[in-house]
Amino acid sequence: MAILEAKKIRAGYGEMEILHGVFVKVNEGEIVSIIGPNGAGKSTLLKTILGLLKPLEGRVILDAEDITGLDPDRIVRKGICYVPQTDNIFPSLTVEENLEMGAFIRKDDYKNRMKEIYRIFPELKERRKGRAGKLSGGQRQMVAIGRALMLEPKILLLDEPSASLAPKLVQLIFEKILQINRSGVAILMVEQNTREALNLAHRAYVLAMGRNRFHDTGEALLKNEEVGRLYLGG
Repeated sequence: MAILEAKKIRAGYGEMEILHGVFVKVNEGEIVSIIGPNGAGKSTLLKTILGLLKPLEGRVILDAEDITGLDPDRIVRKGICYVPQTDNIFPSLTVEENLEMGAFIRKDDYKNRMKEIYRIFPELKERRKGRAGKLSGGQRQMVAIGRALMLEPKILLLDEPSASLAPKLVQLIFEKILQINRSGVAILMVEQNTREALNLAHRAYVLAMGRNRFHDTGEALLKNEEVGRLYLGG
């Protein structure tokens, strides 16, 4: 069953249209990757789903409810959380304070949820009283993802989670994403590390010039000769 659908999305910035009728669907329990060249509209699509951009045309459906055009704070309350590629932590706050900021709209006791985040990211528990700005790039990404998870979202939007990380940390971040997904959170992920993104994904979409180019299972796209030639260096 689909938990998120973006249907025939046209969107952009001012008079510049970036997306030209793009569609994406995420089913319950899936990891769905969005790949493609720079400028294809991948990040624009995530921002449109979250309400940071208002679509010129098309619909965004969350759990059978039309959320098109809602403000981001209302969309977050309905179960979508977003981790942008940059500026995704509060560097002057401690790790624990960052996580607490992620729970700002919760009215209940979130301490058990914080314990769960520390179970997923034990590296953060060891540094919970330290300033987030002092962490490594990989640890900062864990803080950003952990903060988003504090609201127990239905679906997590990740924009380039492996960007600028050392290869060893890239693998660790992908392992954490898989662990989060296995806990029941659906994931829609934009990722430039194409091979890893397809390996991880149940299904994937390839965008090019603001349009859908390919759509299939991650495994099938890895075997697709044209996808390999254009996006995998093969």
